[in-house]
Amino acid sequence: MDTFTIGGDLEVRRLGFGAMRITGEGIWGPPDDPEEAKRLLRRVVERGVNLIDTADSYGPEVSENLIAEALHPYPAGLVIATKGGLRRSGPGQWPRDARPERLKECCEASLRRLKLDRIDLYQLHSPDPQVPYEDSVGALKELQDEGKIRHVGVSNVSLDELERARAIVEVVTVQNRYSLEDRDSEDVLEACEAASTGFIPWFPLAVGRLAEPGGPLDEIARRHDATPAQIALAWLLARSPVMLPIPGTSSIEHFDENLAAAEVELSPGEVAEIGSASEG
Repeated sequence: MDTFTIGGDLEVRRLGFGAMRITGEGIWGPPDDPEEAKRLLRRVVERGVNLIDTADSYGPEVSENLIAEALHPYPAGLVIATKGGLRRSGPGQWPRDARPERLKECCEASLRRLKLDRIDLYQLHSPDPQVPYEDSVGALKELQDEGKIRHVGVSNVSLDELERARAIVEVVTVQNRYSLEDRDSEDVLEACEAASTGFIPWFPLAVGRLAEPGGPLDEIARRHDATPAQIALAWLLARSPVMLPIPGTSSIEHFDENLAAAEVELSPGEVAEIGSASEG
């Protein structure tokens, strides 16, 4: 599998794992089978995936705790990326809270839950309209200066917000919603590619009408003896060398299926055909 180096010193395989769905329904509370969730996490590492993305708000706290319970002490080379800046008030509810003092509390708590002295990649989960963006990003810069985080990432940002963050701290990754069905962050992706900044697309498997029988994904999937979801992931990997998809699941079988997408080699014509269809 192709690799990408985050921040100049963290080499990761480009297809990572998103650990949001190892929690309960509505990303709230523990999963129905915590032991199965831990088996899945161990499977992720056994298969060579070395980028796991999580957040303190997943559960909340559940995802980070399960990662530590399943994988600590961590194998060499494993990058755990986490995020702060959202609160949880109930299932499916994600109010923002990116006050500097709150972000520092979140980071300290994540360090404890993950049993780390330093977090390799800490991401601001979302801009908070009640807090100046520069203040939120500045808090992460202070945490970096204190040695509590190695690299800073941002999430759910516009191109303007990315540039404002870059004026304060080196931003090594951007995590935005992006898929064949939702390419609104195309300008942010292009800026990341120009600067060799990692781009982590969340909700990467959304395909919508493209996967309908007889549609472009369906036809190309048949050609490759693959599923439409695997073709969608293969297209993301082909779309840009800075793309770092993190499909999530609670199923070992589904994880293995997602990972197989890295073995699908689309032709330049197929990449262009899928891209054009997604814009149409």
